[in-house]
Amino acid sequence: MLTLADLGVLRDVREDDGRVTVTITPTYSGCPAMDEMRADLVDQLTAAGYADVEVRTVLHPAWTTDWISEDGLRKLADHGIAPPQRIGPRAVGPVPLNLEPPSRRVPCPRCGSARTTELSRFGSTACKALRRCEDCREPFEQIKEL
Repeated sequence: MLTLADLGVLRDVREDDGRVTVTITPTYSGCPAMDEMRADLVDQLTAAGYADVEVRTVLHPAWTTDWISEDGLRKLADHGIAPPQRIGPRAVGPVPLNLEPPSRRVPCPRCGSARTTELSRFGSTACKALRRCEDCREPFEQIKEL
């Protein structure tokens, strides 16, 4: 449903004398999908005729949900996943610790209702939360802002 470019994980692709170098950034440290992403990139580029493929992982700058494309945000909502809001530039320096749950309203991606409840701070992956709409009663995942 989302490409790596939509997700903002794909940082750079370079071709030099038949060698393709792809640079990706994980959505968070220890992302379990990284091995699969690397393998898919190698498989797809090999199938496209490139025999020499290198996939590099860079951790700096750290990935942010702001890197998800507008098309990617739309695709998430179209598939029943509440997309993250834009958070903008981050301050340099220590990261403040906030132990309170986020207070923003997350609209239901199915019916649009703002009456949703967080069921679990963690969904199928650490970057998602599980929510339920109080109007249509459908559960849905929300991509958390990072």
